[in-house]
Amino acid sequence: MTQPRPNEFIAPPECPVFEPSWEEFQEPFAYINKIRPIAEQTGICKVRPPKEWQPPFACDVDRLHFTPRIQRLNELEAQTRVKLNFLDQMAKFWELQGCTLKIPHVERKILDLYQLNKLVNDEGGFEAVCRERHWSKIALKMGFAPGKAIGSHLRSHYERILYPYNLFQKGANLLKPTLTNDTKDTDYIPHDLPQRQSVQPVETCSIARRAKRTRAEKGALKSEVEDCGNKPNLRRRMGSYVVKPEPQPVKVMPIQVKQEPTPQDDQISDKENVLNKRKDPTVEQYMCRVCGSGSEEDRLLLCDGCDDSYHTFCLIPPLHDVPKGDWRCPKCLAQECGKPQVAFGFEQASREYSLRDFGDMADSFKSDYFNMPVHMVPTELVEKEFWRLVSTIEEDVTVEYGADIASKEFGSGFPIRGGRFEVSPEDEDYLSCGWNLNNMPVMDPSVLTHVTADICGMKLPWLYVGMCFSSFCWHIEDHWSYSINYLHWGEPKTWYGAPGFAAEKLEGVMNKLAPELFESQPDLLHQLVTIMNPNTLMNHGVPIYRTNQCAGEFVITFPRAYHSGFNQGFNFAEAVNFCTMDWMPLGRMCVDHYRQLNRYCVFSHDEMVCKMASKAETMDVALASAVQKDLISMILEEAELRDQVRKMGILQSQLVEYDLLPDEERQCSKCRTTCYLSALTCPCRPGQLVCLHHAQDLCSCPHSNLTLNYRFTVSELYPMKEAVTLRAESYTNWVSRVTTILEGKNKKSNLEELRSLVEKAEGKRFPPSDLLLRLRALTLDAEKCAVVAQQLLNGKRQTRYRSGGSKSQNQNLLNVEELRTFVRQLQNLPCSIRQAPLLKDLLTRVDDFQQRSERLLCDEAPSPADLQCLLDASLGLDVDLPQLTVLRERLEQARWLEGVQGASGRPLSLCLDTMRRLIDQGVGLAPHASVEKAMARLQELLTVSEHWEERALSLMESRPHQCVETLEAALQEVESIPAYLPNCLLLKETVDQAKDWLQEADTLQLATRIPVLDTLTDMVSRAKIIPVCLDPLPRLEALVSDVQAWKESAIKTFLIKNSPYSLLEVLCPLCDAGTGSPKSKVKRSKDVSGCSRRNGARLDCLSDVERALSESKDSSSAMVTLAEVRHKELESLMTLRANNESKLLPTGDAGAIRVCVCNKALSGAMLQCELCRDSFHRGCLTHQEPLPNQAWLCPGCRRSEKPPLDRVLPLLASLQRIRVRLPEGDALRFLIERTVRWQHRVQQASSEGVLGEVGGTMTSHHRWGSSSPSGPGNSPTHGVSFYMEHQSIPLQGLSPDLEELMVEGLLLQVTLPETQRLHRSLISRLASRPPTQHTDSPSPQHSTEQDQHQPNSNGGSPAHNQDDVNSKRTKRHVEESSERKDKAKKPRKKKPKMNKERSQEVKGRSSPSSTHSDLFPSDSDEDFTLCAAPWCREPEEKQVNWVQCDGNCQQWFHQICVGVSAAQAENEDYICISCTQPHHCRELFHRCFFLVAGFSAE
Repeated sequence: MTQPRPNEFIAPPECPVFEPSWEEFQEPFAYINKIRPIAEQTGICKVRPPKEWQPPFACDVDRLHFTPRIQRLNELEAQTRVKLNFLDQMAKFWELQGCTLKIPHVERKILDLYQLNKLVNDEGGFEAVCRERHWSKIALKMGFAPGKAIGSHLRSHYERILYPYNLFQKGANLLKPTLTNDTKDTDYIPHDLPQRQSVQPVETCSIARRAKRTRAEKGALKSEVEDCGNKPNLRRRMGSYVVKPEPQPVKVMPIQVKQEPTPQDDQISDKENVLNKRKDPTVEQYMCRVCGSGSEEDRLLLCDGCDDSYHTFCLIPPLHDVPKGDWRCPKCLAQECGKPQVAFGFEQASREYSLRDFGDMADSFKSDYFNMPVHMVPTELVEKEFWRLVSTIEEDVTVEYGADIASKEFGSGFPIRGGRFEVSPEDEDYLSCGWNLNNMPVMDPSVLTHVTADICGMKLPWLYVGMCFSSFCWHIEDHWSYSINYLHWGEPKTWYGAPGFAAEKLEGVMNKLAPELFESQPDLLHQLVTIMNPNTLMNHGVPIYRTNQCAGEFVITFPRAYHSGFNQGFNFAEAVNFCTMDWMPLGRMCVDHYRQLNRYCVFSHDEMVCKMASKAETMDVALASAVQKDLISMILEEAELRDQVRKMGILQSQLVEYDLLPDEERQCSKCRTTCYLSALTCPCRPGQLVCLHHAQDLCSCPHSNLTLNYRFTVSELYPMKEAVTLRAESYTNWVSRVTTILEGKNKKSNLEELRSLVEKAEGKRFPPSDLLLRLRALTLDAEKCAVVAQQLLNGKRQTRYRSGGSKSQNQNLLNVEELRTFVRQLQNLPCSIRQAPLLKDLLTRVDDFQQRSERLLCDEAPSPADLQCLLDASLGLDVDLPQLTVLRERLEQARWLEGVQGASGRPLSLCLDTMRRLIDQGVGLAPHASVEKAMARLQELLTVSEHWEERALSLMESRPHQCVETLEAALQEVESIPAYLPNCLLLKETVDQAKDWLQEADTLQLATRIPVLDTLTDMVSRAKIIPVCLDPLPRLEALVSDVQAWKESAIKTFLIKNSPYSLLEVLCPLCDAGTGSPKSKVKRSKDVSGCSRRNGARLDCLSDVERALSESKDSSSAMVTLAEVRHKELESLMTLRANNESKLLPTGDAGAIRVCVCNKALSGAMLQCELCRDSFHRGCLTHQEPLPNQAWLCPGCRRSEKPPLDRVLPLLASLQRIRVRLPEGDALRFLIERTVRWQHRVQQASSEGVLGEVGGTMTSHHRWGSSSPSGPGNSPTHGVSFYMEHQSIPLQGLSPDLEELMVEGLLLQVTLPETQRLHRSLISRLASRPPTQHTDSPSPQHSTEQDQHQPNSNGGSPAHNQDDVNSKRTKRHVEESSERKDKAKKPRKKKPKMNKERSQEVKGRSSPSSTHSDLFPSDSDEDFTLCAAPWCREPEEKQVNWVQCDGNCQQWFHQICVGVSAAQAENEDYICISCTQPHHCRELFHRCFFLVAGFSAE
């Protein structure tokens, strides 16, 4: 911490700062009375309102214009003003001598002449200091460094400047009439106080405060003005900071140095002065006052003051030259310097400001002075600079202060009712708020409400507009009242205060340090014009406190507390006075003090007391008590004074209503006290009166001429006192009764009487005295004792103790000793409590309980029932019994031991949590041998259990898993632990599961049957969750993995990419074939349900089939199930084919028939599925192109890729090696068996010639539309026009066996050459079969078709005659039976397409078996030629087309048998399958046979 520099200001301690709550803030006087004991010790305090309290600013800013006071800072400080007055006297003395005072410099600073003069006088004068050689001592006292011969310089300056003045003050003549100055000295410019004091403040309030703080003596002021009116201004300032009227930056003006006249000017002026006097005829009449001669007029001087003449050589000592400037004779000099000093006061500024203009000026001054923005200047810096400026004589800083502005004229800063400021609804509460300074002086608790006059500054707030450095000097409030100041906005205001008990000490210190000021102004401190540094006062023992009042804060000063301060910058404050009843004794003392100082009173204290006494009936009781005391003092004093006046011989008296006269007309002419009760007047002094204290000072007339004017007779004053006394008697009686109760002199009163006394005090608003506080405290104590006693008796505070673990109990219970003390306290109370006898009985029961508890605690193993019974007995004892803790501990121990024994007796329920809970409960128990023993056993069991639990868990979680034998060995050790161990039980369960699984795996391995995949999968899945090492598991996992790999291979082989079907769905026969239409679905569901009832198993869907296959015992039962599904498949599909084929018959409206995936009518190019016989629009199936000479299947019938059989057989062989049964494998085996059987049936049908009887059972049906897109047959029938783009096998003339054979071949999910050959054979045979003619008119459609096919049979039509339509699709022959088609026209015979060479070879080798028409007689020998195809269908048509193999065998085949169309035989080479794969057919047949046979054997 840095040390302060010499003479640097040190801030005093802070005063108290109070922050009331919102509830406390509602009653201002109650809160002030609450903080008064603390705040009175410092004199001032600061109050911060709650943040919610923010009153609006209601002052009329536009109308507010004021004239501020001018304050020169170094004239404010008392000691500095004394120095300035001394220097002014010195300057005046030397100026009257025709010389200019110049202050010398010593050690580069201005010499303090006042201090030098004072120190020399203190040392005995100039001669004594010279004689004792104390100049060095004086130099040290003035702060100069020793050893620099400063004393000699000080002596020289004193002898030259101060010594002549001191001689003059003693009455001696001047030794030296001239003052020799050094060129380095500084001219001193006087402050000219008398002339500035001629400007007085303007009265701004119509009803102004009578005791004006800036008012000076009128007589002295008037004489000073008259004396100085016709004379030159002799006082000039040495330099100052001048505040210009315009708001411009304040600039330091250069020091004005008095210009010395040049020698020529002096000579000229002197000569002119002498000549003028010579020319003047009256000069001859002037005679020298010393010698009486008028000779030598050129040496005769004329005094500028009195016009007396003196010879220059007659003066002592004589003058050698004419003095420069004005000259005063010794007589005038003594007269001028002997005048008394004028009372100091503030002068008024010459300009009137608005609030805005004053703010601009104030901010500009501060920012220029500190050279920084106003808001950035620290308050500490401003404070130190202020006290530096007021203490220096070298710098003059002038500021202005808008003080004591009447709020009645311009409006208060707070809102008032009836004011010009419009208050918003949310701010209406501030109108009646007690902290509104317009309301506080006139509120009921304030005594000033009984003063009828509106006193500005006391009852009406004053406004204060401050600027930086503007100050308010040390003062106390009028009549020593309270004051409250609120800073509305602006920069802070710095306050200094001294407590009221230090007021006389402060006055004494200031009088001691500046006695010259108090000699001329005894009431100087009441004028608010003098300030003194707080550090100076503190150094002399005066306690000083400070605070910074910020915007929105209150500062309260207490009675007779001196306070001062200054403003940190531009701000706006408001202040008012108030008085409470505790102030009344101080108010009467203040009137006596004012009488001694001859000071005006602001109001009459006696008048206020009498008006209060006149309202005694409605007066507050506490106030009545205070008024009673003051009234008694007033009556006693008045009676004594009137008795003295009567003894003086004043017998005349008259009634005068002084309360109707203005205060100025009833003031004592001696002490200026405002008279009310009485006064003395004399006819010789009309308009004047004196108070009874100054009866001797009115006039010199005989006392019998004086008249006593009275307002009340003494006998009239006593009824006033009696009325107030009667009002206050209730309070007095109350005090007496309370005192009697508190002292306990009489019989004890009950609690109800105490409460009634408190209610009476509150109802009649008795003052908050110590007696009331003691009564309230006693009542509160008695009530508490009664409540505690009742609770002890009722037992309501006792928490019922049932659970051993709970210890919730009131901590405020009395123990036994406290109960005894409490009983004694009840006996010692000043009042009686009705519960006291009952408490004695309670104490007796407590003693009995203690004896019983001691006996029970002596037992080592008490039962919980006995302990609980004793504790229940304690419930009625609302006392903190020490035995209760031990009893509860023993009860908890007993219950815990019971719990441990019960848990140990049930090992299956004794889990780890139970053991831990018991141990935790045991840890919290008080130590005991039985508890510790049980805890040891329980802890050991818990340790073993936790160990085996962790070990069991680690055995199950170990990697790799442990074997069964290891786990069984661990379980044998666990069986001896008497506890419930979940992990051990889980380990046992795991071992049992592992044993069962191993047994199942052994059974599966030793069984003769092939295991099913579901069984293996289930075993593997179960084994994976068993944390035991199982040896068969890897083999089973590998087996399942092989099966999964096989299934993936089968899926790749059979399923189409992105196929919606599963592998099993593709390999199995269709379960839901024929469910195309809703009707067929309903019918099928009925049939299936009937079949399932017969067979006992439902095979309605794939899941049923899969379940049946999984549940089958062996492959044979699976084959039976699949055979049943195949049977249902064929039945459903044949029904579906018949239904779909019937759509093409002309039996109804073709427009109502809906086909294809789009569910629309037949139209345009159509495709007919070879399997389901349903029709589809060619445009709806653009992604599925029909292949020539192959059966076209719809998307619903084409479920798989139909791989060749040689790709399928390896799958069956690999599945046989895996030796695992699965539904897909059974389905694949059934598919191969079905394929083999179907191939056998095809071969058998070919060998038996069944294929040659295709047309034997032809039936005649007509279809909608034609097979050709053009021609006369394309005319629509019943409005329907469509054609089949791809040739399909006509059902007309097809036997049921062949149809079933063909359908089953298409259902096979493998690609077989037999299927293609069968398809081509049926296409060629049925298409070339001539229909039977009818006698009716031939069909033009059939005729057209015969004409179209005739050139092809003759072979004369070249290849280029085939158009694009013939190259993309094959036209289907319409063959109808002669029995069914009577109207059909017999077509012409076609000539076989073969070259001549091949025909000759055929003739030589064999003859064909087909017959020819009459159109080809030369080929009749070929009708019985054999086809080389082993599956020859032996066509019986009259016209049979042949084709010869272009390979090695060069055998002949029926085109229909090998599936070759006439166009292909004509344009392409044909190579039979024997030439392409010589051994394929033979090997394929044998492989299928042996594979199927092998599976059957298994």
